Amino acid sequence: MRKIQLIVICLLCSLTPAGIQAQELDARVNINHSKISGTDNSVYDNLQEALTEFINERQWTNLQFKRNERISCTFNIVVNKYDVGGHNFECQLLVTATRPVFNSSYTTVVFSTTDDNFNFEYKEYDKLDFRTEVIDNDLTALIGYYVYLIIGMDMDSYSPLGGTEYLETCLNIANNAQSLTNSQKGWKPFSDKKNRYAIINDYMDGGMEPMRRMMYQYHREGLDVMAENSDRARASITEAMDKLKQVHADKPLSLVPQLFTEYKRDEIVGIYQGKANGTEKDEVFNTLSSINASMNTYWRKIQE
Repeated sequence: MRKIQLIVICLLCSLTPAGIQAQELDARVNINHSKISGTDNSVYDNLQEALTEFINERQWTNLQFKRNERISCTFNIVVNKYDVGGHNFECQLLVTATRPVFNSSYTTVVFSTTDDNFNFEYKEYDKLDFRTEVIDNDLTALIGYYVYLIIGMDMDSYSPLGGTEYLETCLNIANNAQSLTNSQKGWKPFSDKKNRYAIINDYMDGGMEPMRRMMYQYHREGLDVMAENSDRARASITEAMDKLKQVHADKPLSLVPQLFTEYKRDEIVGIYQGKANGTEKDEVFNTLSSINASMNTYWRKIQE
């Protein structure tokens, strides 16, 4: 069980020799190229191996992680088009990050999204290099963006606003990626409410701070307490839902609260279905319905 709290991390960073640093992520990368025929599969195998090594073996922060504390995440990449001559990939990415829940075998999704414009150029055996201050490669910029988003949101779930430094790096990547070859798709500000720029820009907006604090209350004061005291844990999660409602009211055009309800849907239903009192259930139902009415079929299960 990984217990990461900001004070503890800072102490470990000051005491642990740099030579025994462990990387932050335990990532699984899968390249699905079933839509593409007539090309040598070796390029896809090489890409999968290169990305797995790049994500898992690079030191992204100064934080200290034991191997069993690394953030579990998946990068499922579906290749829709591949231009052999130009080495250009047009892909869809489903990225998901999870974290363990204290005193249980349960893992919860901290972040998940589908990126329909995961487009980049890659030649077989290309060396993958990345510097946060110089964004000059589509593929490494894409990976760097999601790595820092995952780390930042994971940290927010363990400490109030604990992921600020890493989320700021993610936002800088999104800003600096505007000049990249594929910047018109996914990086362009205000072109899509759910693209990469929109997600991190909205999440780091001052009006979104209640949601970032909600991430801590929902996970650390809610789920992590569930095994010890389910009533107290559920009460904390209900309070967290109030913060989500506040964010939606303050920033109704942001899709970030809706995105949260999508990847937390089954979990939230399970927390309340057959439990809690009618007033609490109705309150949570109304909140979720106002944010994502398209899932009312699921939210009604809360009231059972």
